[in-house]
Amino acid sequence: MIKVSGLQKRFGRLEVLKALDAEIQENKITAIVGHNGSGKTTLIKCLLGLDNYDGGEITIGDFELNGDWSYRSQIGYMPQIARFPENLTASEVITMISDLRAGSVTQAEHLISYFRLSDEMEKPLKTLSGGTRQKVNAIVALMFDPDILILDEATAGLDPISSSLLKDKILAEKDAGKTIIITSHIMSEIQELADTILYLLDGKIFFDGPVDELIKQTGEKNLERAIAKMMS
Repeated sequence: MIKVSGLQKRFGRLEVLKALDAEIQENKITAIVGHNGSGKTTLIKCLLGLDNYDGGEITIGDFELNGDWSYRSQIGYMPQIARFPENLTASEVITMISDLRAGSVTQAEHLISYFRLSDEMEKPLKTLSGGTRQKVNAIVALMFDPDILILDEATAGLDPISSSLLKDKILAEKDAGKTIIITSHIMSEIQELADTILYLLDGKIFFDGPVDELIKQTGEKNLERAIAKMMS
């Protein structure tokens, strides 16, 4: 479980996270949702150790974040846009990340086959489509079999077949007991995948609970309309 207690983050005079409290459960898919500027990107960066926070604490399992970022070996992160050298092949990217993390790669070959990338692995990234690059990003996030997955707009640019493959994989990872955090602007996708929603508004948690409960509370027929009603 990931526990966030009284988390505060400022950028100059701008208070982005305001004593934020949240618990992200194992064996669940949690969606972080909010309009631009709500604090969701900052929260994810704090979880990843990419931003230091000004107050409060984050605990991952029994490990309290305090400047020791060794816990990140437990995390598979899939950014919306990954920045890898364009001249590298997909295969070279996987080798580079493996060498940098010095971890045990247990899933790479399976994932290459699963995402149907065998014929693309020796091609430079600059020659690959956006969707193919996104599948490479998925392999990098998943190949160490991490306990925690943070997936930011994971299906962006994917065709329907590849999107379905990735969503099936995400659900399988949940069934394997992983802690999964997703973001997406596609509310139907969140409704399909997520168990719980953290809805951020102006740096605070405005809603924390099951997807079905949010829909019920707003009296709307689906998540997209429920979120739109909250935003308005």
